Formats: sequence, structure tokens, C-alpha cells
Amino acid sequence: MATVTHVFSIDYVAKLLEEDSELLQAIVSNDDNLSYGSIISVYTGQDEAITSLTRGGIEELEQMLAHARRTADEWNDFLEDFVDDEELIARIKAKSPR
Repeated sequence: MATVTHVFSIDYVAKLLEEDSELLQAIVSNDDNLSYGSIISVYTGQDEAITSLTRGGIEELEQMLAHARRTADEWNDFLEDFVDDEELIARIKAKSPR
């Protein structure tokens, strides 16, 4: 595994990928969804942390989302599997062009 020298915050990744940051946070909240070491917690205080991704993590996430969006049914299934918040799912579906 290559040495990680920098990471990207979820908010920045959301801007790069033009995705909802809450959707990305829901996906990466389970660290089994991406390869080991792709999701990094950066502690900003005693009980405070932000989630960040490595370059490889961004690529995995981008591929995961592209695969999920192949059809409307796959996208709906993906949202149901990865997002526990019904309001977030409704908001994401409302934004979807399909």
C-alpha cells in the first residue's frame, strides 16, 4: 500500500464529485463500504473528528456511485441499502435527473 500523504474532507469530495455531502457521509459511515485505509478520521478536538478520504477512496466512491446510477432501480436500491435517513433519501431522489 502506498503511503498516504494527504486526504480530502467529505465536504470537499462532495464538491469535487458534485454530490450531496450527507449522502457521501452516509456511505462512508460504514468503513466496510470502501477498501481498508480509504476512509480516514481526522481528530480536530477531544471529541470531534471529520471524515476524510484518500485519493483511492475518492476513486472507489466515484465508481460505486457510477455503478449504482446505471438504472433508476439500481439507484433506488443503492439508496435504500446505504442510507438510513428517509428524508435524505427523498431529497436525493428529488434531485436525481431520472
